[in-house]
Amino acid sequence: MRQRTVFFILFYLTPFVLLAQIPYSQQKDASDVLRELFHIKKPRKSDSSSLKEGGRVIAILPTPGYAPQSGLFAQVVSNVTIRNTNANVSILNLVATFTEFRQSIFQYTTSYFTKDNRFYFSNDWRWMDYPQATYGLGMNTTRQNKTEMNFRYLRLYQTLMRSIGKNRYIGIGYQYDYHWHIESYAQGTRVEEISGYKMGVNGKSVSSGPTIAFLYDSRTNAMSATQGLYTNVVFRQNLKSLGSNTNYQSLLVDARKYFDLAGNTNHILALWSYNMFTHGNVPYLDMPSTGWDTNVNMGRGFIQGRFRGKNLMYLEAEYRFTLTRSHFIGGVLFSNIQTVSEITDNRFRKAIPAIGTGLRIRINKFSKANLAIDFAVGRDGSRNIYFNFGEVF
Repeated sequence: MRQRTVFFILFYLTPFVLLAQIPYSQQKDASDVLRELFHIKKPRKSDSSSLKEGGRVIAILPTPGYAPQSGLFAQVVSNVTIRNTNANVSILNLVATFTEFRQSIFQYTTSYFTKDNRFYFSNDWRWMDYPQATYGLGMNTTRQNKTEMNFRYLRLYQTLMRSIGKNRYIGIGYQYDYHWHIESYAQGTRVEEISGYKMGVNGKSVSSGPTIAFLYDSRTNAMSATQGLYTNVVFRQNLKSLGSNTNYQSLLVDARKYFDLAGNTNHILALWSYNMFTHGNVPYLDMPSTGWDTNVNMGRGFIQGRFRGKNLMYLEAEYRFTLTRSHFIGGVLFSNIQTVSEITDNRFRKAIPAIGTGLRIRINKFSKANLAIDFAVGRDGSRNIYFNFGEVF
């Protein structure tokens, strides 16, 4: 009852709090609030400090938090936001995370546009020591029937793309997934298969292959988009000749659309569709799964790895709004639905939704970087809190 009341208040009252867009000098972020609290003199700067062409903003943020798959965690995020001449905003993130469940994660991601958007380079490099529960394959699994997996993981993804028209890019890349020291246990007993599947359940697994990618991106700021369309399509051919366990293919289709509802960036409707399809024999840990997108954001309401299968489809809608005139505090309402194919016949037979709400705290007003704190409830009875640096999508 309490959750319904909160949703009612946020949904029906928030749209009427229409706040006009104000200049950077009147906006506040975390550094402004800290200076006010500790009476630190504000340095001389004006709106010219905003992220204009040739500008660069650096933010280093130590963040305590919580995630269902890791418990309490301590995280340090180093974020560099760059805007080259006549180009979209580029983002470089370096993240180190240590968790209550003895997980260690080091990740470096780049989304970089050169001058005039002529070239686009992206990468996702990460090393993980990552014990985690898995719940089997398909949608007919339960949270109680889980298998504990221990593994280490090295991911090396990189793509280089060239502009072929306004907001359009095409390019090639290489992706490498290496899991080792894999051990799986159910109720303290080592298991050799999960949902009847053996490949990658123990020992090690490798997926390695070249990619062909197409990108359309009309957003001006990927850190906190207020308008535009993003569509990323990646075809990957894993090859035994490059070290992969098997020759198999995958296709990723990631699309996002943003609508400025009030014309002042204070009320945004964001839509997200994330889909991954595979063909062939895929190592268990390389199958598409809840929360295993690049930014580990897909599927709020469920624990990471909750649903896994050879194919995955996902939809989400999020309404973002400003709560304070200074833009320091904002909020969101969101809902999502996901499904994975069944391992027996490779068909989609069931979809499960989730709903949630959250707060946004402005960390840097020039790059519009936020600290996101969300609470979500999944249809299978799960409910969790999520922390994120930047918008979820």
